[in-house]
Amino acid sequence: MKPEPIIPAEVDFSDPLGPRAPAFGDRYHAAYGAFEQAAHVFLGGNGLPARWQGRDTFTVLETGFGLGNNFLATWAAWRADPQRSARLRFVSIEKHPLRVADLRRALASSRAPELATQLWLSWPPLTPDLHVLPFEDGRVELLLVLGDAAQRLRELVASVDAFYLDGFAPDRNPGMWSPDVFKALSRLAAPGATAATWSAAHAVRDGLQQAGFAWRPAEGIGGKRHITLAAFAPRAPLRRPLARTGSRDVRTVAIVGGGLAGAACAQALAREGLRCTVFDRAPQPASAASGNPAGLFHGVFHADDGVHARAHRAAALAAARAYGRAMANGVTGRHDGLLRLVPEHVDAAPLAAALARSGLPADWLEAWRADQVQAAGGPGCPAWFYPGGGWIAPGELVRWWLGSAGVAWRGACAVARLRHDGSQWQLLDAGGETLATAGAVVIANAGDATSLWSRATGADGRPLAADTHWVPALASTRGQVSIVAAATPGLRAPRWPIAGAGYALTLASGDVLCGATTHADDPDTDARLADHAHNLRQLAAVTGSSFSAPRPEWVETADDDTHLAATLVARGQLHGRVAWRATAGDRLPLVGAVPLQPAVDGGAAPDQPRHWPRVPGLFVAAGFGSRGLTWAPLAGRLIASWIADAPYPLPSDLVDALDPARFAARAVRASRRPG
Repeated sequence: MKPEPIIPAEVDFSDPLGPRAPAFGDRYHAAYGAFEQAAHVFLGGNGLPARWQGRDTFTVLETGFGLGNNFLATWAAWRADPQRSARLRFVSIEKHPLRVADLRRALASSRAPELATQLWLSWPPLTPDLHVLPFEDGRVELLLVLGDAAQRLRELVASVDAFYLDGFAPDRNPGMWSPDVFKALSRLAAPGATAATWSAAHAVRDGLQQAGFAWRPAEGIGGKRHITLAAFAPRAPLRRPLARTGSRDVRTVAIVGGGLAGAACAQALAREGLRCTVFDRAPQPASAASGNPAGLFHGVFHADDGVHARAHRAAALAAARAYGRAMANGVTGRHDGLLRLVPEHVDAAPLAAALARSGLPADWLEAWRADQVQAAGGPGCPAWFYPGGGWIAPGELVRWWLGSAGVAWRGACAVARLRHDGSQWQLLDAGGETLATAGAVVIANAGDATSLWSRATGADGRPLAADTHWVPALASTRGQVSIVAAATPGLRAPRWPIAGAGYALTLASGDVLCGATTHADDPDTDARLADHAHNLRQLAAVTGSSFSAPRPEWVETADDDTHLAATLVARGQLHGRVAWRATAGDRLPLVGAVPLQPAVDGGAAPDQPRHWPRVPGLFVAAGFGSRGLTWAPLAGRLIASWIADAPYPLPSDLVDALDPARFAARAVRASRRPG
């Protein structure tokens, strides 16, 4: 379901007892103090901090983020507890989030000033998405879910240990206390889950009871007689979708592929406390497409905000956050904006109108006029400007990720086959020798991913994973990039990266990277003059660069463009690199658990990805196409969530859109259509 645009909260700061929400006629927190309420009602009511002590991971879900005080109080209590869980995951729903300036003002006198500052400095663009905000080097994570509670809770994939029910009063905001909300809580509750709320309303207690929670009254605070506490006690065990059940028993993961996808998965899994080993046939990481000097990351905009647009936006938001951290740690790049040209329009008015209808905020996307684009070094046409877009050096990024604690590298080590012995995976070389064993395997070797999973067998030697009848092989596309030296006469280096029919970005050296060509099923490894000529034409189109090469300078060629490329190569002002991109048929990556091959007599196959049976402990992250840098952080986080049973960073419909079983489910649906 397409989420509604986010309408930020209007906050009244005139009340000396605390900020108010005029739209609901209510205070954001009790008059006696936000941290006092959090400690008595929510932490104390859920048995915290005692219940998280000694745990690997503890997950809290809150309805109503408000000013963030419950999160800050929980974070502060976790931080102060020497017996705290290794990781704290805090999921919070908010339909009307504060603008960052209002949040900063509201938290100016916070009881946890250092944590409050970290929170508002990390505040995301207010888009209708799931925003993953990591703190404490990822040991504390806020999953901020923006949108309507009933809708968003239906889409969450998580296993929750404690619920904080903290919306505005039921008579002022009934949607936060509806039967749909309580039903969703029961779906998300882990065994032994608890809930707490300041409300003692009959509707709240009835809703909890109907959803399988046994409630009891408890002593209130600040003049309030009673609050409500509850424990999850369903009449019958609840079943989660077959493919969305992780296991916290997995402790070791082998990752096949040492590029962006593999490194992103490794660092995300290591943050979940798993030990990872990355295998690659090349001796060094990032030896294939991830070895390009730089690459772009940004979202896309579609007026209907469909699955592709929302999925790419989620990926771009995750990339901007991840790469900001990487650049702060010395990885080369910039994340202060990117231009996406729209040459089919002569002015920006239609773009601005579509953007206004979408409700997306200016710190996510702007519509730029032609004169703004020209001032930035582009051509005379409108463009989308992505403030959080940019470029980064993928090789440096991969090596930084692989340097994470808990990640080991094994280069010059080709994995030829996978075999499951009934308890663990064995990684085998071409001669059948065991290279390693692991509790789970992530296949992240780009175009070879589906062929490797086709060689995954059980102990009896029979293939386990769905074959190409159910999941088509990834397409291979050759791409060549060109690098034009900074001192080349006629070169116009753009201020921000520019993408359109081709792209251009200015490297830290002042050289300009441009490209890239697209040739399907082309195995040629050499940089070609014809491809350089193509890239130079695109560079001229997006930046206005104009090169010259008097004829004959050194060699005769078939056409002027190729002559120009040959001349610049001879001068040492142009060189290139070739790599291959792997792409799925629907232009979205394959991220998730590998689907099981259906048994011949297995009955009706499921027509939804989330219900398709899976090969135990086998996962894939591949098919990123030309958007590897945009997709890698989100894909790694999703794989880590799937394996470790952590809250997913995407709503369930977008998980389905990336699920490698989606093609199998579509085939089943197509087979059932009449005619």
